[in-house]
Amino acid sequence: MKYGFFDDENKEYVITNPQTPFPWINYLGNEDFFGLVSNSAGGYAFYKDAKFRRLTRYRYNNVPMDNGGRYYYIKDEDTIWNPGWKPSKTPLDSYECRHGMSYTKITGVKNGLKAESTFFIPLKTWAEVHKIKLTNETDKEKTIKLFSFMEWCLWNAEDDQNNLQRNLSTGEVEIDGSTLYHKTEYKERRNHYAFFHVNTPIQGYDTDRESFVGLYNELSEPQAVLNGKPTNSEAHGWSPIASHYIEVVLRPGESKDLIFTLGYIENPEEEKWESKGVINKTRSKEVIEKFNSVEKVDAALDDLAKYWENLLSIINVQSDQPELNRMVNIWNQYQCMVTFNMSRSASFFEVGIGRGMGFRDSNQDLIGFVHQIPERARERIIDIASTQFPDGGCYHQYQPLTKRGNHALGGGFNDDPMWLILGTVSYIKETGDFSILDEMVPFDNDELLAKTMFEHLTISFNHVVNNIGPNGLPLIGRADWNDCLNLNCFSKDPNESFQTTENNTKGSKAESVMIAGLFVVYGTDYVELCKELGKTEEASRAQAEVDKMIQVVKDFGWDGEWFLRAYDFYGKKVGSDENEEGKIFIESQGWCTMAGIGKEEGLCEKALDSVKERLDCEYGIVLNNPAFTKYYIEYGEISTYPKGYKENAGIFCHNNPWIMIGETVIGRGNRAWEYYKKICPAYLEEISDLHKTEPYVYAQMVAGKDAYKPGEAKNSWLTGTASWNFYAITQYILGVRPDYNGLIVDPCIPDDFSDYTYTRKFRGATYEIQIKTGEKNKGVKQLTVDGKAIDGNVIPVLDQDSVHKVVVEML
Repeated sequence: MKYGFFDDENKEYVITNPQTPFPWINYLGNEDFFGLVSNSAGGYAFYKDAKFRRLTRYRYNNVPMDNGGRYYYIKDEDTIWNPGWKPSKTPLDSYECRHGMSYTKITGVKNGLKAESTFFIPLKTWAEVHKIKLTNETDKEKTIKLFSFMEWCLWNAEDDQNNLQRNLSTGEVEIDGSTLYHKTEYKERRNHYAFFHVNTPIQGYDTDRESFVGLYNELSEPQAVLNGKPTNSEAHGWSPIASHYIEVVLRPGESKDLIFTLGYIENPEEEKWESKGVINKTRSKEVIEKFNSVEKVDAALDDLAKYWENLLSIINVQSDQPELNRMVNIWNQYQCMVTFNMSRSASFFEVGIGRGMGFRDSNQDLIGFVHQIPERARERIIDIASTQFPDGGCYHQYQPLTKRGNHALGGGFNDDPMWLILGTVSYIKETGDFSILDEMVPFDNDELLAKTMFEHLTISFNHVVNNIGPNGLPLIGRADWNDCLNLNCFSKDPNESFQTTENNTKGSKAESVMIAGLFVVYGTDYVELCKELGKTEEASRAQAEVDKMIQVVKDFGWDGEWFLRAYDFYGKKVGSDENEEGKIFIESQGWCTMAGIGKEEGLCEKALDSVKERLDCEYGIVLNNPAFTKYYIEYGEISTYPKGYKENAGIFCHNNPWIMIGETVIGRGNRAWEYYKKICPAYLEEISDLHKTEPYVYAQMVAGKDAYKPGEAKNSWLTGTASWNFYAITQYILGVRPDYNGLIVDPCIPDDFSDYTYTRKFRGATYEIQIKTGEKNKGVKQLTVDGKAIDGNVIPVLDQDSVHKVVVEML
């Protein structure tokens, strides 16, 4: 069943039924102030860090699901309802939610009253703006009672839910006309406060939750709304909220707009106070002034639309497949940007408390957005590299508020360093900016240990070379890309974390074939970079190490029909036909075929045929097969999941593109395209009841063929799936990818693909590329630029601010 439709012209997904199979959300904000908003207005807002600077409360795992958010209660005579249906759940005469590019518009109609609520965060602003438009569609005058509502979080989202003996006594607010201020802990160590304002005089307010909701009421029926009047409560401890009460009179056909602003303010220490105990409101009033009218708000919305129009204009594909066009041109790029902003920190599956920005995650995310905002990609690369250790290892995560490594998790994930080469090389190929390599970048944020960015890459490369196991393959450490393959943990204690418990690394024989393939791919990139820089001696040294690894994989990483996954602590094979369960894994098949290891001998083709035979299913490619049915202590968390879910034979949409790219390496466009369509959300819209998560963005995981309910998705939005699928479809299937000296054109498409156009802005010029399909899936017969034939398949870098017509004829 479908719950809405794509509106491609407006770049929106339109939800027409509020009871979606799971809350379908959107993200507000583009830089450092963010909000999550569901199709029923659930969610929360935060500044930079969803753990340490959370403005509003949200309770995960609640019953009913998705309670808490930006609520507007309407009392129209005896009827109480919300424009987004929840939390009152009063049946609406009509409902529509439009999730767009960094904004959401929810419209509800009940008894002739239309209420439109538009939520967005203006550019360069630490505030959410809510435009509420009320329209009387009847022929009689209406008197409406409107109650706003949101619940303040006491800043630290983890402590907020735990330290009640303190928190229930600390809540503090101020009321200043139509502005409700939240100033908990401001008088001591905090330099920040929040506010919730409306641009009209109010007839009352509430700032204490129990006074507004009632101690034993639900959010669906707050006592103040039932009574039709606020209590004018002022919170002292307990649970502070912000609720305005406004009486609105509407003549027949009349509309009125109200502008609500939820903001965050920081004051220097010397400017914290207006007078004793009264916060300095100067900055909040400046924000309020910027968005206190419909005209100002509409102008900000227009600026936001132009911002996204520009970002999405850099890559544009026009084919005869609308699903492909909308994913490449709109939703996949949008998800890549959201994932860049959030990493894995805050979604409806990630609570924003336990994870910071990931080292490997952020490098992979970068390949999906570097074409849009290269200047921020440059900053992100330097931030990431600054959390590296002098030996090339690194913190697995860092906190976005401080940009410092997460000591609680630490390092020891031996794939992490190689991803820095991916991120940096991708940036240079996109921009041509080699100067990043000369930047002095610290280790462990210690400026005294700073070395050039290029030296960081060398040390990353050497980290693999210096951590080799008995077979010559890279040691896995705590884990590689699959954090649940914990070959050195041996945990018997359910209170331990598999990822942070490393009992047996010393003396371990646990090696990763996946890291070996990764090393060949990005080691080769490192070699090519050295050649570009004229560092021929270093290029030769590195090439020798790459060649050695290729041979080691052939000698010790091949199982006969596919690549092994690893060797365990004892030196036994993982992912081998010799195993009872988990005979084959997806990761090493992807990376070793992307690396082209054994391509000439037919190893890549054999491995990918084994993927098709053993791992493929209706909904995508599962991670391993057969699924584990018991706990293997020497494998760790992967074997704790029920079969078919997550890492235990679930469909990880993140690693499916590695197989797609592997298929393009050997020229099998039909297979690559088949795999792409199976997990692409726009092609799954008709099975939303089964799939559950949003049909406009990728999920991390889809239940595999062994699961109780194959095809059911989880963990949408914040996943490397976004960047890798965009990378695979645009650079390897549709086949236009940046290189140091131009754009390589190398499509690998299915037999029945029609001609298509690929518009690409690259280093200041625009290339309108017309790709004419031929008899073969792969290979360029002729390439012309502005009517002139070009040898090979690389479009050269041409003058900035110029437009060029490119025609590509495939074989």
